[in-house]
Order: sequence, then C-alpha cells, then structure tokens
Amino acid sequence: MFILSPKRTSRKIIQNGVLAVQFSGNRRHITAYAYWKDHISDGGGFFLLSSSSTVSQQSPIELHICIDVLDEVGIGGGASGVSGGLLHPYSPKVKPLWRAAECWEESLRLLSIAETAISSKELGLNNGELAQNSNGFIARRRGILRPAISLKNMSIMNDKNAQNSLAGCRVQCINEDEARTLVPNICVPSNSAFYMPDAVNVHPQGYLEALYVACDTLAKDMSAAGLGEKEINFHKRSIGNLLELEGEYDAVIVCLGARSTFLPELSGRLPLRTCRGITAHLHLPDNIREEVPEHSPSILSDAWLAIQNPRNLYMGSTWEWKSCNYAQNVSMEEASKALEELLPKAAAIYPGITKWAFEGASAGLRAMPPLTGNGSLPLLGCIDDFISQTHASKFWLFSGLGSRGLLYHAWLGKLMAKAVLACDEGVIPSELTSWRSNLIKKG
Repeated sequence: MFILSPKRTSRKIIQNGVLAVQFSGNRRHITAYAYWKDHISDGGGFFLLSSSSTVSQQSPIELHICIDVLDEVGIGGGASGVSGGLLHPYSPKVKPLWRAAECWEESLRLLSIAETAISSKELGLNNGELAQNSNGFIARRRGILRPAISLKNMSIMNDKNAQNSLAGCRVQCINEDEARTLVPNICVPSNSAFYMPDAVNVHPQGYLEALYVACDTLAKDMSAAGLGEKEINFHKRSIGNLLELEGEYDAVIVCLGARSTFLPELSGRLPLRTCRGITAHLHLPDNIREEVPEHSPSILSDAWLAIQNPRNLYMGSTWEWKSCNYAQNVSMEEASKALEELLPKAAAIYPGITKWAFEGASAGLRAMPPLTGNGSLPLLGCIDDFISQTHASKFWLFSGLGSRGLLYHAWLGKLMAKAVLACDEGVIPSELTSWRSNLIKKG
C-alpha cells in the first residue's frame, strides 16, 4: 500500500498497500507511505516495489518523496515470497498471455535491476543472509521445459501457439531424445515437449529483498544528485479499514492480494476467489548421485519442478479453493497431503523424483481473478465509489494477480503508479478496469 502526502504532515499510520499524492502551493511536496501486506497477498509484494521504482524515477525533480514500506512479517512473507518463481509469458497451451511482450520485457528489466543491486558493494542488506535465503541466486537462467501430456494437447500447442512464440522468449518443439539431453531420464508421453530456453527461474524471496535494496539505492542516488529528496523506509504495521486513510492523503492504492476481500469496505464486492497453494521443498540425499545437471531447465507439467541447484528443488503446487488460511507455515498433516497429491504427478514426468527427500513446505493464499475473453486478468482501477463519494481519484485497487504475479507485477505496477501520479485511470488498459462496470451491471 502506498500513500503520498505533504512531508510537513507526515502521519506514519499506514499499513496495507497505498500510494497518495497531494499538491501544495506552487510546488508539489509528496511523502509516500507504502505498505504491502505480503504475508496475505498474492503479487502485492511484487507490485509494490515495481511501483516504488516508477514513482521515484518518473516524478518531477522538485518533488520530495518518502516511501514507507509497512509489513507485519517482513519482505516476501506471503504468496509472493513462496511462489514457484517460474517466469515465462505463456499459458498452459503455450499461447502468449495478454500483453505478454510488454509484461515480459518489463519483468526482465526489474530482474536485471535486482541482480545489479545484490552485486553492489553498497547493499543495505547482509549479503551472506540473502544468498542463503535464495540458494545463492536471484535468477537461474536455464529455461523451462513443458512436456506435452497428450496427443490432443500436443496438436493445440504445436500448430496454433508454439509457432507464434515471442521473439524475446522462444518456444522450441523437441522430441523425447532431445528433452533427455536437457533433463536425463525425463518421460515425454507424447514424444513432444516445448522448451523455452529464455524462460527464467526466479527465487522470489531473494528477488523481493534485492528489489527493495534497489529502490533504496535509487532513492539515495537521486537525492545525492539533487533530483529532489527521495527516501524509502521499511516498517512493520497493519490497519483495519480504509477509512483510517482519509484526511490528508491524496491517493491510496490497495494491493493486499487475497486479503483485499477481508477489508470491510471491499468485503463481498470484489470478483475474487481465494486459493491456498502449498509448495514442497525437496533435496537429494547424500547417498544418491543422480543430481540434476547444472544445465537442466525447470519443468512445467501437472506438477512443476523449480530447480534451485543440482540437489535441491521446489515442487508445486496444490490448489485449495475458498481457503481463508494465509499462513505461510505448513503443518505436517498439510504437507503429507500435498506430497500425496504432487509426487505422482511429478513422477509421471520425472520418475527420479521418488528418490528425493522431503525437506519442508511453504504456502501462500492466492487472489484469483475471474476469467475473461483475454484470460484471467488482475483487477485495477479507482474505487472511490466503494469507499466514499467525497473524493476524486483517491482510492485505487491493484489485486487478483492470481498465480502470475511474477509476470504481471512490473508492467502493471508501472502503469498503476503513472495513473495515480496523473490522477488518470485512462492510463490503465480498459481490460483491467472492466470488472467494475461488470459489477454495476450485475447489481
């Protein structure tokens, strides 16, 4: 959540994901109070930091900007931080997703910024700690392999979609022998698989931490260069309702993910479904030598395998619809059920997975948007009429990234920040704001 307000009236009481702008006299003095409730959001963590970067970079030089990031449990504490991290711009049928090229390009740009930040000597984070949390990488560039499960799927993928892949993320059709040069002993039931050599395996936790450091470094560099005073801070906070944000704040962006539906002003009014997903962490026992080769891609199938290193991987994910459990911790009973569901699916493609040992599990609560003619798209737009009739372009929503927050966060966060700074919802594509008019028609 961001909030921008005059620096002279800085009330640090914000907690749920907001951006606010206020004009004062002939100059615009802006203080931003930002919060992403990452332990209950799906994509909110990604969105907040992408928007923070845009606000800092594209605001006029004379603006004084202070961004306070508030989170109850820390960076990457929810669905964003425990996602599989498999970054690519395609549907399960290898069809480019809505506005795939823009989303892909902007995601790679932010990823590059995060990687530069982590390698910088001026990191405000403990390098050893970050490397340990992220298994030593922010992005593993080995591609992604998707076997075609059936002949019907193979025909749809090959003929209609794979041949129209993006130039920036190619799709290659390969047979089982070729697939086994990438992943030894993999099974390809239909003798056809789709290899995306440019796809990326991102470690979400490390990425979010590095992106926060990048925002902090950007703010300090711009301030030192005389480009207006910029500042970003992290605090642990929470709020109960949006009306607490009325008063001096000019704009509020709610980016709470699944928890958006729990706010009293939005409860029962958003076309979102919640879904809890569990990811299992596996390692190869010391007495087994069948490591995943260093060059091997991650695997997408009925269950995905996100390779962390030759002896560690993540396996996911389950789908528990209508869940209200946003805890990241997973009980042994939950973990056992998840393994029972996921292992047979993974073993059908990668039989060697049965030799791997369970190490732990994590979970997140997704906010799933409704299906449209363009696929399942996030919900963006101004929600003043949900909160109060006395404001114009004050309250905004960014939610429903579903399981594609890693792809959508960068470009859509950039658009949202521009819309709020300009007080112009027209900056946002109509496909992302149509949910509101659909609600009005139904009502």
